[in-house]
Amino acid sequence: MKIIPQAFPEVLLVEPKLFRDRRGHFLEIFQGRRYPDYGLPATFVQDNVSFSRQGVVRALHYQLRFPQGKLIMALTGEIWDVVVDVRRGSPTFGKWLSVTLAADPCRQLYVPPGFAHGFAVVSDTATVLYKVTDFYRLEDECGIIWNDPDLAIPWPVTYPVLSDKDLNLPRLRELKPEQLPGYR
Repeated sequence: MKIIPQAFPEVLLVEPKLFRDRRGHFLEIFQGRRYPDYGLPATFVQDNVSFSRQGVVRALHYQLRFPQGKLIMALTGEIWDVVVDVRRGSPTFGKWLSVTLAADPCRQLYVPPGFAHGFAVVSDTATVLYKVTDFYRLEDECGIIWNDPDLAIPWPVTYPVLSDKDLNLPRLRELKPEQLPGYR
């Protein structure tokens, strides 16, 4: 396994060891003894899978009182994954980074608690796995509008397909301090 540093030291790009032969490939998606050696959580409590078509944008979400760390990978297709630091007091508050995740080479992105997360589907379709460190709670869900002009994220889709919920999220600057996680 290889860890590739990112602009935010807490965000980790993971390259699991891939075993290839004439039949295809094999990899471990998660291994509870090995992953913590690389700074990743030992426990994930829920696995989520989303299937989306090209042009879908799922963004930018986080949980406040019960924050989730997320280990994300594309099982099929390709996504342009975005992470935004929303931790008030952080030296990188309001900054973002992006990583392309594809079914091959099977890279994973670890997004720790305190960061908003979203992605755009750039292939015809994509199936995405999210392993999370805390349970989903609807009443704790928060988010930022995907096209916040202050963030100026250059989404790689011309006509994004979004949920009604995602279309009505506030800008980062509209959130009150108590609606943002703190920086530790």
